[in-house]
Amino acid sequence: MLYQKEVIKTGPNTKMECQKIINFGNQLLRRKNVDCTREDSRLSRCLNTFDLVALGVGSTLGAGVYVLAGAVAREDAGPAIVISFLIAALASVLAGLCYGEFGARVPKTGSAYLYSYVTVGELWAFITGWNLILSYVIGTSSVARAWSATFDEIIGQHIEDFCKKYMTMDAPGVLAKYPDIFAVVIIIILTGLLIFGVKESALVNKVFTCINILVLGFVMVSGFVKGSVKNWQLTEEDIYVTNHSIYRENQTQEEMLYGVGGFMPYGWKGVLSGAATCFYAFVGFDCIATTGEEVKNPQKAIPIGIVASLLICFVAYFGVSAALTLMMPYYQLDTNSPLPNAFKYVGWDGANYAVAVGSLCALSTSLLGSMFPMPRIIYAMAEDGLLFKFLAKVNEKRKTPVIATVTSGAVAAVMAFLFDLKDLVDLMSIGTLLAYSLVAACVLVLRYQPEQPNLAYQMARTTEETDNNESVSTSESQAGFLPEEEEKCSLKAILCPPNSDPSKFSGSVVNVSTFIIGFLIVGSCILTALEPSILIKAVWIIAAILVLVVSFIIWKQPESKTKLSFKVPLLPLLPVVSIFVNVYLMMQLDLGTWIRFAVWMLIGFIIYFTYGIWHSVEATYAASADAERNTDAGSDSCK
Repeated sequence: MLYQKEVIKTGPNTKMECQKIINFGNQLLRRKNVDCTREDSRLSRCLNTFDLVALGVGSTLGAGVYVLAGAVAREDAGPAIVISFLIAALASVLAGLCYGEFGARVPKTGSAYLYSYVTVGELWAFITGWNLILSYVIGTSSVARAWSATFDEIIGQHIEDFCKKYMTMDAPGVLAKYPDIFAVVIIIILTGLLIFGVKESALVNKVFTCINILVLGFVMVSGFVKGSVKNWQLTEEDIYVTNHSIYRENQTQEEMLYGVGGFMPYGWKGVLSGAATCFYAFVGFDCIATTGEEVKNPQKAIPIGIVASLLICFVAYFGVSAALTLMMPYYQLDTNSPLPNAFKYVGWDGANYAVAVGSLCALSTSLLGSMFPMPRIIYAMAEDGLLFKFLAKVNEKRKTPVIATVTSGAVAAVMAFLFDLKDLVDLMSIGTLLAYSLVAACVLVLRYQPEQPNLAYQMARTTEETDNNESVSTSESQAGFLPEEEEKCSLKAILCPPNSDPSKFSGSVVNVSTFIIGFLIVGSCILTALEPSILIKAVWIIAAILVLVVSFIIWKQPESKTKLSFKVPLLPLLPVVSIFVNVYLMMQLDLGTWIRFAVWMLIGFIIYFTYGIWHSVEATYAASADAERNTDAGSDSCK
């Protein structure tokens, strides 16, 4: 009897504890409801499609185009670098298409942070946004230092000599050799420009981007005029004879260093290795997705801007790499300054001035492309209550997030002033690739979910008038709001869903399937990174078969009939491939990068669990909704 009393006594407590844990889990995974039917915004809607294309091209087509092609061609792919850029572009387009669909579905400020918030919940959204902030801060600081170094090299390295003589910082491994005052000045100028107005910032970006494109066009034309197809048809003998006269090294070493000649001297392995490096050259287009509240007709402009900017960047990278390898043999390219070296090789030394101007313009647009989205991510997170509320302050006259812009500019300036940042650059990759992976997963999940009246973001439409067919589909989707019979879980229900519209059951099947695919891809990539052996090949085959089976199950589920101005084609194949590419590249990063990532995430979790989770706007909405339900229940009981 005593034992029974104790059980009875402790039972409710256990139940309450379980309920607390469930409520806490619901808090972490609560999703944001966005009303896309409202046009009002605290920011200024003044950008058009051309502004977005210029912003995407400027951010993506940075100084890498002047350096990267030479390094990859010489060390990885040879003339086949053009194929490496093609593969990298296709992989980037997969992520770009996913961003494009979300830009049409949720045309609001926040990019991958917002997309995660409306799909997979608050905690994942905070992780995404926190890492995007890190990526943009490091990107801004490193590009500012690169701008300073490039300008200093053009004028004869007077700035570096002066700083080393009078301002040396003796802390190797921690601080830079000297404080970079010029980089700080550049960041302050661009911060002021961003505060002044988004339209003015876009105009400056367009000017620099156009100059950059013109210089790259000159490089391509020069390469095709002065180049020779013979440099794509070199033999082993050509490589040995040339290098023997220059380097005085034996034939065996040269063959190992520079491959076997021809168009693909390093084989397919070299091409794929080069593609993995070239993939990072296309990072930057996601800044377009942060302009959702500052662009006219975002449902059309954002997808067009993303796809068009990636296409232009591919043409530029393809053309420059082809011109370089046609102008001079790939094994003689300079890995640090290939274009000046190539023009000197063909006797066009004067072209180096154009290259210098182009590289400075490219660095300027790349810097602006890193600084533009950073305050908008901070603003979106602060407005949602996940970061400190004062960061969401908007200048009433200029319609720009002034506090977020000043804060982000100050942090980037301090980092550029004190740190070398070489060891931190890989952290940019983690943040960007994580965002790409989550956006692809969100597209996969959201396309198969049933429409619900409280999720207004799913009803986003273009500004065009709705036709009769659309009104029919809307009325059909309204029918889906009515209570439906609960489906029983069976193999037949999973493989042959009885409904043509998504149901709660089919949505759950897709959720679980997406989680399984993510688990299989991450697990396989981790095993490959830790132990690349024959056993791992067997694991890959098994994982690939399972991923195909689970993808087939997703394919069999009914898709949402919500009409959007842009949708990702070939679901579920494209998002799954995009997730795989991004996760695989993440797992290739070294242990030190992951340790730094863990430290950054620890700081983020401290902020979230001490501030964000308690001040979340969604938490306030949920609390008010619960209070209304309790009030209604109380009034019913009184009756």
